Amino acid sequence: MSVQQHQGFVQPARRVAYEVIAAVRESDAYANLLLPTRIQRAALSTADAALATELTYGTLRMQGYYDLVIAEAAGRPVTAIDPAILDVLRLGAHQLLATRVATHAAVNESVELARQVGSRAATGFTNGVLRTISRSTPEEWRERVLSGAGSADDRLAAEHSHPVWVVRAFRQSLRLEGREAELEDLLIADNAAPRVNMVALPGITTAEETAGLGRPNEYSPVGFVLAGGDPVHLVTDHDGRIRVQDEGSQLAALTLSRARPVAPGERWLDLCAGPGGKAALLAAEALAGGAELVANELVPARATLVRRALAAVPGTVPVWELDGTRIAVNHAEEFDRILLDAPCTGLGALRRRPEARWRKLPRDVAELSDLQSGLIDAALGALKPGGILAYVTCSPHIAESRGIVATALKKWGDRVRAVDTAAVVQGFSGTPLDLPGDGTSVQLWPHRHGTDAMFITLLERTA
Repeated sequence: MSVQQHQGFVQPARRVAYEVIAAVRESDAYANLLLPTRIQRAALSTADAALATELTYGTLRMQGYYDLVIAEAAGRPVTAIDPAILDVLRLGAHQLLATRVATHAAVNESVELARQVGSRAATGFTNGVLRTISRSTPEEWRERVLSGAGSADDRLAAEHSHPVWVVRAFRQSLRLEGREAELEDLLIADNAAPRVNMVALPGITTAEETAGLGRPNEYSPVGFVLAGGDPVHLVTDHDGRIRVQDEGSQLAALTLSRARPVAPGERWLDLCAGPGGKAALLAAEALAGGAELVANELVPARATLVRRALAAVPGTVPVWELDGTRIAVNHAEEFDRILLDAPCTGLGALRRRPEARWRKLPRDVAELSDLQSGLIDAALGALKPGGILAYVTCSPHIAESRGIVATALKKWGDRVRAVDTAAVVQGFSGTPLDLPGDGTSVQLWPHRHGTDAMFITLLERTA
């Protein structure tokens, strides 16, 4: 039963937040794509739009923790609660435990939501659970929840609302850098609202156009942190030449385009280009250096997004819809530079897509690793001798990042060598990055660099 079937009063911001949270659960919707649409459809004021955003993302981020609180307050596991009512309870718990929303408003409107989406009995149940939650302080609930945790990783997973397998994967990756003590800082950063970061496509955007819009990025020379306002309108007003893009994604694209001076006539390939943000930046960089870019995206809907993104760059960039794992069959040794931004679990972007942590399972890593191995093998086959491949994932999981690169290097032997990726990034970065290790790979972190946890490695086909 949809919320719209009843006309009881629920503040528009709460209604929108509930609808997005329910859609994420029911149809695997992406909150970052659906929420702006629902806000616009509901014609929310600026204040209500901000509230809807906080309620949606706050609830999705802390869902695991709130489920532990709800189970304690309800006296039953959350798996025994109707999913629609559980969404209502999660939204109510977030308001009670993490916002300044008045208790009576959080409880009363949650009860009204329960009446609209559930049975008559659900309203009493919802009222009882939320009243129970409201009788204890957030600190008291934290102690109660954590007292039942087992290992140190279980405790961190509960407190910071991450699946325990993700906590362990992060710990393993940080341990390789000798930074295991930073694990909790990383989990805290995952639950903080990210800044709005923009890219101004180089060579086709002027300094006058970006003046006053925000402060320059710390590392990427082509982006800035938005000072305020609606980024959607900014993108539209500049025909996509200024667009939303995380600083880590900017660094990943620039690592390939600025790995060495561009020779006119070079052919570049963005192998898995959807939705097109990095492709647009690469196209601008290629245009400035006299190179040609080809974008490839297997999924037609995502290929459409790539074409839209590339429309901001003068000229025509071909967009292929080929199976990336077979790209070398008809295009062997054809490209001077290739970006492989491989499909991955997305564990490095949990700040922006908080629901992803609840969708992924350990078995997904194994399935994606097979695909990533096939893609990197094909990409190396499509490189000219002397060409450069940038292997990128938005995940710090070792099996998706360092493991894939190590396997490729072993398979290709002396036909491929690792490039000092850290030196390349430091060469164009506005500020030196804190990058431990031997330099062959760059692992960015939300808590350390303020970016998504992008993994970047440059590989070169030997001549």
